[in-house]
Amino acid sequence: MHIEQGNVASHRRLEATSFLSALSPEAVAAFDAIKVTTAYPAGAVVFVEGEAPHGVFVLAAGRTKLSIGSANGKVMILRIAREGEILGLHAAVSGAPFQATAQTVEPCRLSFVRRDEFLRFLREHPQASLEAAKQLSSSYQDACEQLRAIGLCDSARKKVARFVLEWVENGHPKKDGDHATLSLTHEEIGQLIGTSRETITRALGDFKTRRWILMKGSTLMVQDKAALRDLVGYDFSTSFEPPPEALPGGGRLPMGSHSPVL
Repeated sequence: MHIEQGNVASHRRLEATSFLSALSPEAVAAFDAIKVTTAYPAGAVVFVEGEAPHGVFVLAAGRTKLSIGSANGKVMILRIAREGEILGLHAAVSGAPFQATAQTVEPCRLSFVRRDEFLRFLREHPQASLEAAKQLSSSYQDACEQLRAIGLCDSARKKVARFVLEWVENGHPKKDGDHATLSLTHEEIGQLIGTSRETITRALGDFKTRRWILMKGSTLMVQDKAALRDLVGYDFSTSFEPPPEALPGGGRLPMGSHSPVL
């Protein structure tokens, strides 16, 4: 089975990860001159953990999972990269091997730039260097948030509810709920949030029974976002902005009060 807006906080996080959209027209033109864009089918391996970095990939469309594996075959998904992110940035800048394996979870378009050309591009365009640094910082924040979600959450159902809410952030809001295409299997969701495939199946089934979500083929629809948010709570879920009634005087969180892997 497969799964694919949010609030002010999530919008700020997405804006921070869009590399090319933050650059000047001159810098974008210079980047376009050195990139090669290729279409990848779902399930294609972009690069493998431990490989030497030959360059970077900018995700022009689609989603890609970044995962690490053990010698006994166990896999953990670190995060799902979204449109606008640079894949392999840390490795390209440091010269160290790729820290994770990148694999598409849906049809994607990725723009490849050789490492030497990318580093020269950063030297010649200070704005691009700053945006690259922002992406590295965002990756660190995401890693911390992932550790909070996996390590500090006291309930597997909360983890699944949190996943559903985060996944539909880039979905399509409609009158009957938020829609998104679900392009991860239950096993992959378990690898992402640190629980078993069976637990994912039970939790999603429970949410459907309670009419919190509806699933039709590859489409996931959130019917009761408030119930999912109540289940997640706000003790560790700093990615989500509490509703106005949760704050004194019915106000909103101040700008910069939110806290958001390679």
